[in-house]
Amino acid sequence: MFSLSINSEVTILLQLAIALMAGLLMSRIAKLIHLPAVTAYLAAGILIGPSVLGLLFEHIGVSGVFFNTAENVSHYKIICDAALGFIAFSIGNEFRVSELRHVGRQAIVVSICEALTATILVDTVLLLCRALFWPDLPLYVCLVLGAIAAATAPAATLMVVRQYKAEGPVTRILLPVVALDDAIGLIIFAVSFGVASTMETGHLDVLAMVLNPILEILLSLLLGALMGFLFSWCERLFESRSKRLAISVTFVLLTVAFSMVSIPVGRVTVSFSPLLVCMMLGTVFCNVCDFSEELMQRCERWATPVLVLFFVLSGAELDFSVFASGVVILLGLIYIFTRSTGKMLGAGLGSSLMKCDPSVRRYLGVTLLPQAGVALGMSLQAKALGSGDLIRNITLMGVLIYELFGPLMTRLALLKAGEIKPENRTSSRGKAV
Repeated sequence: MFSLSINSEVTILLQLAIALMAGLLMSRIAKLIHLPAVTAYLAAGILIGPSVLGLLFEHIGVSGVFFNTAENVSHYKIICDAALGFIAFSIGNEFRVSELRHVGRQAIVVSICEALTATILVDTVLLLCRALFWPDLPLYVCLVLGAIAAATAPAATLMVVRQYKAEGPVTRILLPVVALDDAIGLIIFAVSFGVASTMETGHLDVLAMVLNPILEILLSLLLGALMGFLFSWCERLFESRSKRLAISVTFVLLTVAFSMVSIPVGRVTVSFSPLLVCMMLGTVFCNVCDFSEELMQRCERWATPVLVLFFVLSGAELDFSVFASGVVILLGLIYIFTRSTGKMLGAGLGSSLMKCDPSVRRYLGVTLLPQAGVALGMSLQAKALGSGDLIRNITLMGVLIYELFGPLMTRLALLKAGEIKPENRTSSRGKAV
């Protein structure tokens, strides 16, 4: 049997190189059939992950080349954490004061409407299923899945917008809405999870249920603002572009590190949301620093290989074993259908209330379907409940479907809205791309 130790430097470098190469090659194939690059990266991860080549090579006695197990993939979690930091930092750039004057109120109202509608619809349909056909389904499972439905993944959405350089009313409101989803989702989940815990244990901790999400949001915004002002001051100490880029990368990584700290204080936990902290870092920096736009663009280009690795690793993490259970498949399909319907109805309602552009009312909801990291984090917390594994598996199935098809749906929606246009660009070899 040929084996490479997962802890060896050779294996780590080899697996990272294979992951990057697989993602890039798959993106060339995706381009030919007009699929978003994000979908290609996720598909590449599935291909070299524990479900396909990793499993095949393990059976023939070769380990350490592809990702053979989920534990193997988890060794690279630090890359995913850093990538999410850069993604959130980039989204913070969408909160420039000049832009918020036009879409700020609209984004807040639309975010609240689509998050609450998705939650209420998932809760209602699952409760009806429980009452009519499924009396054994725990009540708290319905409530927690409804709360998880509010979350939206910013990473895939941002990558599609960037890849196609989408521009227009839908794009302008899309990224702020996706960013606000995090804060709203945290509050909804905290309340639902608190009620669910009470149903299971009979003990209601109102203090923890109310204070934890509020503290997490406020402290995240405070930490992000503090790091943003410090970042803006440090940038002015350097004049060369390369050093300014280096300090930009330094502060994103530093902010991600600080935001991962969690301190229990009695019944309350002092913790941060890395996405909210890094978004606030980007928001303060882009509004305070007068040369922030150029630095943001340079930072985005530098982070591209990290983002490719993030999506390939995310694809490798997708677990197809959830399809082995009929209960999970049935509940998963109900969850996916009702959440999608809720997101589209809620976005349409919110944009109608705010008298948004007709294209926003028609297409925004479809762009809010991707779901990943935040939802998985919520489902991981829900594992503490008696039927936590069921919640986790249903969420995993939803993430698998949404991550594979969500970016494609986002592209089609932006295409229909007329916000993706051919650019007639040429490559470095002079060929049209």
